[in-house]
Amino acid sequence: MGGVRTKRGGRKERLALRAAKPLVDPCPPGQAGGRYRPLDETELHRIYQTALDLLAKLGMGEVPERLKNDLLAAGAQPADGDRVVFPEELVKSAIDQAAKTFTFHGREDKRSIVVGGDRVYFGTGGAAVQTLDLESGLYRPSTLEDLHNFTRMQDVLQNVSWFTRCCVATDVPETFDLDVNTVYALLKNTTKPVATSFTLPEHVNPIVGMLDIAAGGPGEFAKRPFLKAHISPVISPLRYGEDAVGVVYECIRHNIPMSCITAAQAGATAPATLAGFLVQSLAETLASLVMVHAISPGFPMIFSNWPLVIDLRTGAFSGGGGETAVLNAASAQLTNWLGLPSGVASSMTDAKAIDAQAGVEKGITSLAAALAGGNLIYESSGMTASLLGASFEAFVLDDEMHSLTYRALRGIEVTPDTLAFDAICEAVLGEGHFLGGQNTYQAMERDYFYPSLADRDEPRTWAQNGARHAWDRARERASEILESHHPAYLSETQDKAIRDQFNIL
Repeated sequence: MGGVRTKRGGRKERLALRAAKPLVDPCPPGQAGGRYRPLDETELHRIYQTALDLLAKLGMGEVPERLKNDLLAAGAQPADGDRVVFPEELVKSAIDQAAKTFTFHGREDKRSIVVGGDRVYFGTGGAAVQTLDLESGLYRPSTLEDLHNFTRMQDVLQNVSWFTRCCVATDVPETFDLDVNTVYALLKNTTKPVATSFTLPEHVNPIVGMLDIAAGGPGEFAKRPFLKAHISPVISPLRYGEDAVGVVYECIRHNIPMSCITAAQAGATAPATLAGFLVQSLAETLASLVMVHAISPGFPMIFSNWPLVIDLRTGAFSGGGGETAVLNAASAQLTNWLGLPSGVASSMTDAKAIDAQAGVEKGITSLAAALAGGNLIYESSGMTASLLGASFEAFVLDDEMHSLTYRALRGIEVTPDTLAFDAICEAVLGEGHFLGGQNTYQAMERDYFYPSLADRDEPRTWAQNGARHAWDRARERASEILESHHPAYLSETQDKAIRDQFNIL
């Protein structure tokens, strides 16, 4: 054991060290999840087998003719009532041949992420029709300007690993213009991986032309796709949606990766029992996978099994309850158990204000989904009011919350150095504390996350600083970003080429 270390530096130096950016990020995105397992092995098998039985005996209804032909060619079978059933071996073949991991590209390569395995990433989703106004603190209809502002604000938030439009521009009534201007907002304001939805299949091809302009020329986007599509090809319970299936065909034709989303609601479009819900939701998402398999085996698809819950007393959607937390965690566990890239939804608070309810509901649902190993956790940033609203303040608060979650996922490294035997001996035989020790300084950089929004002052200091609450601090931070960050990720030539071809509003 070495000699006793003396206390290093004074108060000024310690304060400067605390304020400095850490040399090592103690909680970066992409941490490993999977330690929370709400289902045991027997329960996983029972839910999976019941889902297979549903597909083999009941199957899917309202199957578009083109898809029906492809499904039958792949091994599906016709059934009564114009339904199509899937033999167990067909479903298992689709799982076996599915893409298990793939790169979700950013236009800037260092922002790309690898989807699948045990990696956990938080991102966005949603189609909020209202925005919580920064000035008034009240909700108003979401606009195209809001979408641009949300996109450029999240561009600086490190824990939003990809960006899907979080609000709908309600001031753009024409559906093609809406789809076009949504993608334009993504291209102009961020180089992260992005995602969007297409209202109709015929919208995909022209918008790929816009993506090619941003990618460097005709055909370039398909070589390295940096946008994925959010599609809901299955309508609960157990039938296909014709327009969404058409979008699937177009996306595969243009090499656009997909999140095929099942969004059943417990007690409404799926059973109220949690186990029964998981059975139906799993079967429906497997039906999406079989569809993709029949069209193009192994095409990149996020198995996006999103359990949603309604309040059975009122019928209103509820995104923040404990049922949502456990269902999405179980969904992630099931998907990962099958070896597929998982997508679930969390942080969908029912609160309208940025208050204690929002914090509790966001925290419990997002942590559960991450601990269970959800690869892509959607809706996890900025959403309020049961997905009806989006908030600038919530975006920055959620970003800090995700750092805390990643720190929890990272866990505890047990090494000869971190066990701190020598440091304990030095403190006991020396000054009787650890405040100035080398081991403490090293741990400060390596092991601890220091929030910029959460208040850790003692009450008198808090009062002297204006007694501000989280909503105040978050509004200030969001306003700072919007005032200072004005990216221009399209060159003048690219922007002109897009504007010459599309109605950019």
